[in-house]
Amino acid sequence: MDYKLNDIVEMKKTHPCKKSNQWQIIRMGADIKIKCLGCGAVVMFPRREFEKKLKKVIV
Repeated sequence: MDYKLNDIVEMKKTHPCKKSNQWQIIRMGADIKIKCLGCGAVVMFPRREFEKKLKKVIV
C-alpha cells in the first residue's frame, strides 16, 4: 500500500476508545507514529507491524 505523512488510514481493529478506527499518520521512518482521530491517543509501530495492521488508506 502507498501511504504518506498526514494520510488518514483505517486499521483492522478499532481503538479501545470505540469512537473511531481511523488514524492520522504523524511520523514516518523506520517506525510509524499514528494518532487516533477519536480520542487523540498516539501509538508508534515498527513499519512492518504497521503494514500488517493496516486495512486501507482513506485520504
